[in-house]
Amino acid sequence: MAFTFFFRDWDTLESALDIALPRLSGRAFIHVWDAGCAHGPEPYTLAILLRERMSDYLFRNVRIHATDVDSGFASQVTSGVFGAKEVQRIPAAILRKYFRPSASPGFVQVIPELRAKVSFMRHDLLSLQPIRDGFSVIVCKNVLLHFQEAQRCDVLRMFHQALQPDGILVVESTQKLPESVRHLFHPAAVQAAVYQKVQPTRIEHGSGTFGPVGAARQRHGNADRRHILAQP
Repeated sequence: MAFTFFFRDWDTLESALDIALPRLSGRAFIHVWDAGCAHGPEPYTLAILLRERMSDYLFRNVRIHATDVDSGFASQVTSGVFGAKEVQRIPAAILRKYFRPSASPGFVQVIPELRAKVSFMRHDLLSLQPIRDGFSVIVCKNVLLHFQEAQRCDVLRMFHQALQPDGILVVESTQKLPESVRHLFHPAAVQAAVYQKVQPTRIEHGSGTFGPVGAARQRHGNADRRHILAQP
């Protein structure tokens, strides 16, 4: 489980949401995937940034799916409880608005409205199985750096499949998309690693949509995903 903190790479996240939001009004559900969420600050940051930009009506349609390869999430993470040191980077006004003192001294807790928007589950990106389809935004900030290039390309193809036609992908600001998958996304921001899905007429890589590794893995586990994909 990688280390992260609240409002990490704040400008990039804001750029991504500014680009995505005009496309989201009127949708019954708005799905956001935070892939590689570590111990939770990033998905709650996304919830805060979305709440700040959305009306009550639109925000109630938001679902943030936070995943990590770690074997499980502590109840402290899923309940939105964080120590004082973990929230010290949060602007004071935002901290007062979206956090409350916890029952444990020295800790604060994310307000229920935001906690209800974030669900945590274990997921291995190298399974190449998206947790569902139809994402408006996918954020994968500090995981791809740890993969071999072939693995990175397969995961990016999987993200492409999981995004809506006009969906937004956010990666680490130091990353460049590998040459073999650049045709799947085009830059959506000038100074941020924010990309919009391109819908090509035909995608051919290796022996399948996700390449030789992904093609085999794509066939495995589809039955396990049916109950997830059926959810709103």
